[in-house]
Amino acid sequence: MAESLETPNKRREGHVPSPLQSLSSSAASLGRSPPPGHAMGSSPSPHSHSHRGSFAEQMRGGPGSPRASRQPSLSQQAFQDLINNPPTKAGDPKFHGRDWKTIRLGEIVDPSLVRFVEYDTSVEDATNVLVKSGAPNVVLLREDASTRHAIGTFDYSDLNAYLLLVVGLAHPEEQDVASFDELAKKGREGKPIPLKDVKDLGKKEPLITLSHTADLTQAMEVFGSGVHRVLVAKEGTSDVIGVLTQLRLVQFFWENRASFPVVNELYPQVIKDLNIGQKQVLAINGDKPLATALELMHNEGVSSIPVLDAQHNVIGNISHVDVKLLTKSTSLPLLRSSCIHFISVILSERGVNDGKDSFPVFHVNPYSTLAHTVAKLVATRSHRMWVVDAPSPASSGPSTPAIQPTGEKTVKLEQYAH
Repeated sequence: MAESLETPNKRREGHVPSPLQSLSSSAASLGRSPPPGHAMGSSPSPHSHSHRGSFAEQMRGGPGSPRASRQPSLSQQAFQDLINNPPTKAGDPKFHGRDWKTIRLGEIVDPSLVRFVEYDTSVEDATNVLVKSGAPNVVLLREDASTRHAIGTFDYSDLNAYLLLVVGLAHPEEQDVASFDELAKKGREGKPIPLKDVKDLGKKEPLITLSHTADLTQAMEVFGSGVHRVLVAKEGTSDVIGVLTQLRLVQFFWENRASFPVVNELYPQVIKDLNIGQKQVLAINGDKPLATALELMHNEGVSSIPVLDAQHNVIGNISHVDVKLLTKSTSLPLLRSSCIHFISVILSERGVNDGKDSFPVFHVNPYSTLAHTVAKLVATRSHRMWVVDAPSPASSGPSTPAIQPTGEKTVKLEQYAH
């Protein structure tokens, strides 16, 4: 899904149709809706063709391009050094000369990024808040608007679980079938469903809260256990003033690397030597339906998976955040489309929103430096990088190397990024 839900330009009698409401009311027709077609471009005019031809003839014999004799501005070695050790921002001067272990959580979280909704807020409204808010990609739940005490969370994994329920792809335990069927029926009818009714749809990680005076080592211990985020509360209270994610911590160390020599010494080392990652790789073939990918992420409790071609080359990545592209009824046919097609939709949407072309850069190889890997994580705001086979220097194969089905490592970014 997109970082922000589209708001319809036209309003009828002051009511803005909800994307999720539209999706719910159209879910029953999922099997009958044909996938969107591709418009063909019109043929070029023969006049314009002849004009281009004559122009090309006029240019024959013209002076050669000065690029042909231009010397490269960077040597191959300098270019490789730049890739291995990308530049970073100057960093915050207040951290210069400090031991990173003494830095407190309250110093690196942003209170303005905390978003609350109440427990009786509808899934539809909570989704709007989630998508419009962006990072850290979570909405906190509370009993009422008078408190900042969080009793739960709503994120894209929860939204994925809800969408699977509405379109009939959820597989509840036997004792939950009746309640799930009732929720799915209400969702398809477009009736509002409060968050408290769907809080148990997906797998939830522990809700951990640390004091804003706690140091970074305490957060790292929590992240090392597999938790992706911690809430930061004002000391002595339960009032949440920030959310610290794995990705935010990675970004902090990367941008302030010059302030922490001990950490900075790790960046030139290669992934293989650091021995980080895990060999168990969940992946999906690009010709599989998108619905299968969403079910896989939901059932296995992972937030993203690589998409492979027939030769096991990584051709893209699908994250639970991309589920935001499915909140409109017009997007339902995408569930039947292939994962490859959905990747093209993701890249197209990023191009529209960011104003520039996008290209998947979700992989590194065992000989990539930690600096190169972390720079990609921060630049793409990714949860993880896939570690793939390093291509041979003389290889003429695909530019995106392959994940071996026998288990090439993937960087276990549960340790480093949200």
